[in-house]
Amino acid sequence: MATEAGGLGPGSILGSVLRRRSGLRQGADLNPGPGRSRGPDLSPGSGLSRGPDLSPGSGLSGSSNPSQGSVLNPIAGQGLGLSLEGGAVVRPLSLAQRLHLDLPLLFALLLAAGYGLLVLYSAIDQDPERLEAQLVRLGLAFTVMVVVAQVPPALWRRLAAPLYLAGVLTLVAVLLVGEIGKGAQRWLDLGVLRFQPSELLKLGVPLLLAWFLALRPLPPGAWRTLGALVLTALPAVLIARQPDLGTALLVGSAGLAVLFLAGLSWRLIAFLGATAAALAPLLWSQMLDYQKNRVLTLFDPERDPLGTGYHIIQSQIAIGSGGVYGKGWGQGTQSHLEFLPERSTDFIFAVLGEELGLFGVLALLGLYLFIVFRGLYLASQCQDSFGRLLAGGLTLVFFVYLFVNTGMVSGLLPVVGVPLPLVSYGGTSMVTLLAGFGLIMSMVTHPGATGRGGGGRILPRW
Repeated sequence: MATEAGGLGPGSILGSVLRRRSGLRQGADLNPGPGRSRGPDLSPGSGLSRGPDLSPGSGLSGSSNPSQGSVLNPIAGQGLGLSLEGGAVVRPLSLAQRLHLDLPLLFALLLAAGYGLLVLYSAIDQDPERLEAQLVRLGLAFTVMVVVAQVPPALWRRLAAPLYLAGVLTLVAVLLVGEIGKGAQRWLDLGVLRFQPSELLKLGVPLLLAWFLALRPLPPGAWRTLGALVLTALPAVLIARQPDLGTALLVGSAGLAVLFLAGLSWRLIAFLGATAAALAPLLWSQMLDYQKNRVLTLFDPERDPLGTGYHIIQSQIAIGSGGVYGKGWGQGTQSHLEFLPERSTDFIFAVLGEELGLFGVLALLGLYLFIVFRGLYLASQCQDSFGRLLAGGLTLVFFVYLFVNTGMVSGLLPVVGVPLPLVSYGGTSMVTLLAGFGLIMSMVTHPGATGRGGGGRILPRW
């Protein structure tokens, strides 16, 4: 790397540091000009060590240019497990680095999934067939995560608009010709499989908004902010019409999270909040009867204890009866005596609270918070706005999953269909969720995504 006279470029500085770490020292200036000191005496009788042998047969060679110091011979570097790139000694990439995976995040996800399997096995009455089905879904979801992580950020930029457009068009198709199940019209029958297009928008919306907002310097102006809100509201409204308020909430929060990270001013946030409050009566008038009952039940579950309030009441009883230490794994009465509905899906957090108590709940929440903080840290390591906005937005969507589900089960939020991530029984939302983590890893581990490493290689500091 060419540098200014008397200066050191980044390549030379990194090379010097890595050479010192590998036990090598720069060669002395053996041919100083007039008036320059030769440095320490390295003769055999001086009592000073010469450092590495730079003779032709030693496997190490010195540079013919004294200003460059000594570097590793490529052949010798291979013997030491080192290589040369841009004049710097670079360690070989590990398997995780070659697969573009972040090990701390991956281990935390695996631990959360394993903990979830323990809770789920009890919730499904230790049914081996259902457990096997969940293991297959987890394997598929983690495979999708690894595959998504291999795609470079540049390709995701190009795919942002097509994925969003495809998602919106399929949502329109769902409203026209979609299949109806459990009172909702959410699926498209493709013959081979049933596809729920709303899951695609959980990734499509943050992808598009990250690309759209990163086209110009941040923070966005009023018109770009308005455009981002429209792009977020369009799929959210279409999903709410199915009706699927839980997914609509997640899609809307994905867009708002990206906008928030883009530097939305607090004044504008206050204005949007006031506007939403003013439109609340209009929103209430458009809600279906069962949706209104869910909101009213939030404030008074006892108004209909055997109807709309039944889920919340039984869930609170289960969590409260667990106490600090829990009743013991597999010993829950509310769940195993069929008092607690949807115990393997939306209300599995109540099973955890009843059987493993406060300590069990705190252990899972600790894993979740580590995942959130690790995701935000990785987002901060991205050099470009697109990567930071996308990684940060997807991490906050994961937090919304956690917040809405635990708040719903605890009686702090209305009941909506949002599963507990990596724990609830099911596969579609899990695949989408882990695909999002694959996107986060892609943004931070591909060459050029961060400022770490040398010669275009990424060397994450774990």
